[in-house]
Amino acid sequence: MLPIVAIVGRPNVGKSTLFNRLTRSRDAIVADAPGLTRDRQYGIGRVGDKPYLVVDTGGFEPVAKDGIFHEMARQTRQAVDEADAVLFMVDARAGVTPQDRAIAEELRRSGRRTWLVVNKAEGMAPPLAAAEFHALGLGDPLPVSATHGDNVSDLMDLVLADFPAVGETPVTDRGHPVIAVVGRPNVGKSTLFNTLLGEERALVFDQPGTTRDSIYVEFERNQRRYTLIDTAGLRKRGRVAEIVEKFSVVKALQAIADANVAILMLDARQDISEQDAHIAGFILDAGRALVMAVNKWEKLPEKERELVKRALARQLNFVAFARLHFISALTGHGIVPLMKSVDEAYAAAMARLPTPRLTRALAQAVARQPPPRAGLARPKLRYAHQGGANPPRIVIHGNALEQVPEAYRRYLERFFRTAFKLQGTPLRVEFKTGSNPYAKPARMRRKGGRRET
Repeated sequence: MLPIVAIVGRPNVGKSTLFNRLTRSRDAIVADAPGLTRDRQYGIGRVGDKPYLVVDTGGFEPVAKDGIFHEMARQTRQAVDEADAVLFMVDARAGVTPQDRAIAEELRRSGRRTWLVVNKAEGMAPPLAAAEFHALGLGDPLPVSATHGDNVSDLMDLVLADFPAVGETPVTDRGHPVIAVVGRPNVGKSTLFNTLLGEERALVFDQPGTTRDSIYVEFERNQRRYTLIDTAGLRKRGRVAEIVEKFSVVKALQAIADANVAILMLDARQDISEQDAHIAGFILDAGRALVMAVNKWEKLPEKERELVKRALARQLNFVAFARLHFISALTGHGIVPLMKSVDEAYAAAMARLPTPRLTRALAQAVARQPPPRAGLARPKLRYAHQGGANPPRIVIHGNALEQVPEAYRRYLERFFRTAFKLQGTPLRVEFKTGSNPYAKPARMRRKGGRRET
């Protein structure tokens, strides 16, 4: 499972700014006003050399007895309970406050591994920024600037040092597909789970939120082995009230990270929502293969089906690589082609791409459409090799590749996907520029009227 890193602290110390820095996103709202983050936000950590799940929390006011700040404090305590590591953020420019002392005391009682992060330390000498915060008794304070990124990478190297060293994917290859069934509550995930297993292994009610934890079950279908993960519904954050449901969200996100393939279930009778796109985006960020299943299709009037297809194409176009199926989990209609797509997506995610074939495909792509010039020079793409699987990573070597625009990277992704039939899986294309011996001129000295290096 991915380790969970929670960011806590009083309001307006920069927690959401650090969340955006760690996830390399703008998912958290950031402004110079306290209390903007009401609910927890989840994202894949991208700073540091190990994968992790990062959680942004609302301002923590332990003494609040009622109102919104009491609810925010309750959610922050739950985040701490879920976390493997806690980043306690304080403000270098404000110094130690009574709230900081109260939070530090509560974190000590929690027993969670905690790092004291002194934010807004840009332009300050590190010893000076950290000096006052030793009084909180949580170890050596670590000065950073979440806004500018100063020392953030060093911080995450410390936090992740004791966690297992894994690549982009923490999945243990079991030699067969591991499938996570995910989606909003009450779209039919547990019904699909039971239909695939052929027995009542998951409790099914017509009530959202029945599944509280993730269930791992191995089964065989058509003489092929699978591991199936039934997850709790990923509902919109603002509507999650019960602590047990908050916990189930973390379990669902970890299940996605632990799977090879995710089946994203949608309800044909409900509008495609921002939350559906959010779940698809998390699957994409985690690098998992994806198959989409629109459930309860048989209950939808014929005249409305075309509208649903258009909405899917419009709102989920960023995962166009995934197969789309219209099914009935209750009757079993469409399950056979759905599982064929799961097998196809798994094969694509775990594909082995030989270096000679990759390099030939790269040459064909460049011959068809060369990269645009950067000034007087054109980037040179020389050869490619595979850097990992689930998702497949293609590493391209050459010169001046930092000048390759994002649009050309997407072109190469499409070309490789077609050339190697990588249907159903995300694909990462990375560039690695060779060192330039002329970047730093060698020191010259004059000898006998000549200059020698």
